[in-house]
Amino acid sequence: MYRQPRRTVTSRMGPKSGFGNGLKMRLLIGLAIAAFAVFSYMGKSEFNPITGENQRVSLTEEQEIAMGLQAVPTMMEQHGGLYPDQELQDYIDEVGFKIVRMSDASETDYEYEFHLLHDPNTINAFALPGGQVFITAALYGRMTTEGQLAAVLGHEVAHVVARHGAQRMAKSDLTNGLIGAVAVGAGDIGAQRMAAMIGNMVNMKYGRGDELQSDTLGVQFMVDAGYDPRAMIEVQEILQSASGGERQPEFFSTHPDPVNRIGEIQETINAIFPNGVPDNLIP
Repeated sequence: MYRQPRRTVTSRMGPKSGFGNGLKMRLLIGLAIAAFAVFSYMGKSEFNPITGENQRVSLTEEQEIAMGLQAVPTMMEQHGGLYPDQELQDYIDEVGFKIVRMSDASETDYEYEFHLLHDPNTINAFALPGGQVFITAALYGRMTTEGQLAAVLGHEVAHVVARHGAQRMAKSDLTNGLIGAVAVGAGDIGAQRMAAMIGNMVNMKYGRGDELQSDTLGVQFMVDAGYDPRAMIEVQEILQSASGGERQPEFFSTHPDPVNRIGEIQETINAIFPNGVPDNLIP
């Protein structure tokens, strides 16, 4: 009986061998991308004399200023433009520049500007790299004292001098590089999504640390400018009230829970005034 000859084993092993070589190549490329991202991140180190920390930053101060100025029109558009009251804007400028002038913020080269946004719904304040500070009409409308305004502006100025924006960008560059390395090495969409989620969690953790550091620096800036730092606690109570009493799980929020922030702020106040807050400060 005639039988067809069997196919040789070597003819079946060829494709598997090619697959293995392709996987090794992807892993090598992924490792190279990861190594480049890590070395680039570690090489971006500068000492911040105000925070006393060595920071990983991806921008020069001049680049921070330019980036902030470039983003101002977009921020205004997103929040309904500027609030149409020049007298009120002048008042916010007065408080903001007083904080800058009388604190360590004056030692920087940042170009500070303070903007009252016409947004009646979003309770928020934020700062861009380089000195652009914003507060919405919705948040300002809930304040009752000058000290509360000083607390918000002092907190945002602290974000600027602590270079949190530049830090986050450097961290984002590292995260994106590592995600790219995983994507190349694994070649799997599920792995890419998992890596992206982990990266986002890491960045959110640093965001909460930034907020707490800005609270601490902001309290000191308020005191330097002659304001009662307890107004910072009052702002947290305003934010807590604005949330309707609902507490979001802190780990998944870019801002710490107001209740936890109040404890940290009080500790800072106690450290500055161990014998109690003087009566001659602006409330």
